[in-house]
Amino acid sequence: MTAIVILGAAVWADGPSPTLRRRTEHGAALFHAGAGRIVVVCGGVGRHPPSEAEAMAGLLRAAGVQDGAIRMEDRSTNTRENLDFAQPILRAEGEREVLIVSDAYHLPRARLIARRHGLRVATSAPPSGTARRWPQIKGWLREGPGILAVLLRIR
Repeated sequence: MTAIVILGAAVWADGPSPTLRRRTEHGAALFHAGAGRIVVVCGGVGRHPPSEAEAMAGLLRAAGVQDGAIRMEDRSTNTRENLDFAQPILRAEGEREVLIVSDAYHLPRARLIARRHGLRVATSAPPSGTARRWPQIKGWLREGPGILAVLLRIR
């Protein structure tokens, strides 16, 4: 089977950022469609508590995903750590196949990192029309150097 892995995004002072909410709602829809048997939410505490993982778990519960299907990785602060720290959870669940959920600009780098962990990877992004344009542009611009760094094993 497959584990759905949702990569974190900011928690704002007033709650989950729009990016975190979109990713999580998309992951919940995939879960309800039968795309995975568990959902691993990734992300530690950033500028504002709670952890990204805790905020996502709450959103998943509100979307009807049962507690027994939710696993939390709540220490990571970046994409590499998301996947590094999710590894023990995936191993304990016997999962080697993942469906990574994030924004489209983020998925090529996440796929590279996950493959380095020996995982079979599929990806899925929320519809781009639901996102604000400028953060998406900044994300695409940032990912070029990020992918290069992964390929060169800089980070």
